[in-house]
Amino acid sequence: MGIVALDHVQLAMPAGQEDKAREFYQDILGIPERVKPANLAARGGCWFEAGHVRVHLGVDPEFKPAGKAHPAFLVDDLSALRKRLEAAVCRVVEDEPWEGYERCYTYDPFGNRIELMQPVEP
Repeated sequence: MGIVALDHVQLAMPAGQEDKAREFYQDILGIPERVKPANLAARGGCWFEAGHVRVHLGVDPEFKPAGKAHPAFLVDDLSALRKRLEAAVCRVVEDEPWEGYERCYTYDPFGNRIELMQPVEP
């Protein structure tokens, strides 16, 4: 018996900022919003899901962004996504190289750190 998969990542967000979350996660990153179950919807926040990629944003009344801890998303066209982020005036940050990947960081509208990684062929 053991852990076999990661179901979702939850990040915190401030109350009442769901539209900003949608603009970033759905419109820029391209992860469609999934309607939250009715019993959880009253809490605020929103869920974004595409296949095995599941990001849930939950409202935290004492919100502080995750500046170090972060999800790392595999992407199929990092260059195009960087251009989309930059066009939307999102901060994009280079980091140390990691063998086998092109990668960078960005931040959601609330300051949560997001890593974007594209495998490179040798």
